[in-house]
This record gives sequence, C-alpha cells and structure tokens, in this order.
Amino acid sequence: MKIHGVGQVSISVSDVDRAVAFYRDVLEIPFLFQVPGSPGMAFFDCGGTRLYIVQPEDPDATPSASVVYFTVDSAQDAAEELKSKGIELGSEPHIIHQTDNYTLWMAFFRDPDGNLMAVMSEEGELMG
Repeated sequence: MKIHGVGQVSISVSDVDRAVAFYRDVLEIPFLFQVPGSPGMAFFDCGGTRLYIVQPEDPDATPSASVVYFTVDSAQDAAEELKSKGIELGSEPHIIHQTDNYTLWMAFFRDPDGNLMAVMSEEGELMG
C-alpha cells in the first residue's frame, strides 16, 4: 500500500446550511455540492482535497478533535481578512518553527460549531 495524500477531511457540524455559509462565504472555499436530508452533507474543494461537512444523524455524537490547517500565502494577511469578516482569532499569527531559510506561521480560529481551524503559511525556502 502506498498513500498518495489526503483525499478528504470530514468535519462534524450541528447545522450544515450554517456551515456551508461559513466555509463558502466567509472562508471562500470553492463549494462543490450539498446533499440534503439526514445526515446533511456538503463538499468543498481545498486545493484538490475534499472538505466534507456532515451533520451526524446521532444528535449526541461527540464532535471530533481534529484541526484543519488551511495553507495560505500569508498567515498574517489571512488573519487580517478573517478579522475583517468578524472572525475572532484564538491566536494572532505567530511563528511555529523557523530556520535560517524558512518560517512556518499559523493563526487559529473556530468555525460556528467550535471546530478548531488554522491558517498556515510556509515563508521562505523549505530546505529538504
């Protein structure tokens, strides 16, 4: 078996329509399609990886503890844009890792269901 990458990431939400509005209109992730009914489902294209939004059939289902990290050109610019759209940051953009040639920046925020998200940018040349 050889894994070629991540094909899809799933996020549990309490209201699919509200989540679609957030991911499509606020984060501006390209919307693919929505499947009505129970469970409600919606799909987005994150640079070739599908983002799968689902409302669990079981109302007592525990949300996952996964974190979705969205790659952007500049975490600083993305954080400013998120704030301009009314998104409260859990942390301002900050350096996670740095070498002489490369800096990894991240800023954290939450979606309307409290799922932890981050914008991340890899600035400089990653040596490897």
